[in-house]
Amino acid sequence: MSVDGKTLRGAARAKGRKIHLLAAMEHTTGLVLAQLDVGEKTNEITCFQPLLDTVADLAGVVVTSDALHTQREHAAYLLGREAHYVVIVKGNQKHLRAQLKSLPWKDIPLQDRARDKGHGRSEIRRIKVATVNNLLFPGARQAIQIKRRRTDRKTGKTTIRTIYAVTSPTAEQASPARLAQLIRDHWSIEELHHIRDTTFAEDASQLRTCNAPCAMATWRNLAIGAMKLTGVTNIAAGLRRNARDLRRPLALLGLG
Repeated sequence: MSVDGKTLRGAARAKGRKIHLLAAMEHTTGLVLAQLDVGEKTNEITCFQPLLDTVADLAGVVVTSDALHTQREHAAYLLGREAHYVVIVKGNQKHLRAQLKSLPWKDIPLQDRARDKGHGRSEIRRIKVATVNNLLFPGARQAIQIKRRRTDRKTGKTTIRTIYAVTSPTAEQASPARLAQLIRDHWSIEELHHIRDTTFAEDASQLRTCNAPCAMATWRNLAIGAMKLTGVTNIAAGLRRNARDLRRPLALLGLG
């Protein structure tokens, strides 16, 4: 399950605050299981637990998130609900990042390698994983190093970036290939956000009254998820097809 936030750029309250929604999405189906409006006097970090409180059963679920949610309180919460986590470690956890960088990565063999192409670039990701038991993070059982080599196919420019992460599953519970897949799958929630922006023009919407922005985002999530469950890969084409016959949306939702 991915947890990530999205700002509705066209929707602003009277004082100028833009609506920001935090969502939890299931990796394989693309279904949004929970969504929460991040209020004016709070932020994503304080909304993490209330968001997941609305998901009835987290036992055995692996929750992925970006570096903003690499918080000890979040990890303890997930472990308390018998869930697991995979979190990216950046500058907001300086001591933990320093601990990860100091591990003997040169002595650890390469354990997984993946190549992707898309968006005008090619990318090679190499992953190393180390079993740990003394990291400054609750329940951390494996440390992850990912070296990402990205080449812009138009300019030929290549950049190399090293990313660190920690996870609670043991080596027996999650192999390096599985961890690499979980980290890649986390960004499927960005694809959802992209579809809402480009296909549904969400950022252009100026709905801002009461719960209207959150409600409309929920309907967009429902439409995208319902089509994905039936194997639709091009959401724009799926919308056009359903718009041609009023019976098709009902059938899609099992109501026709």
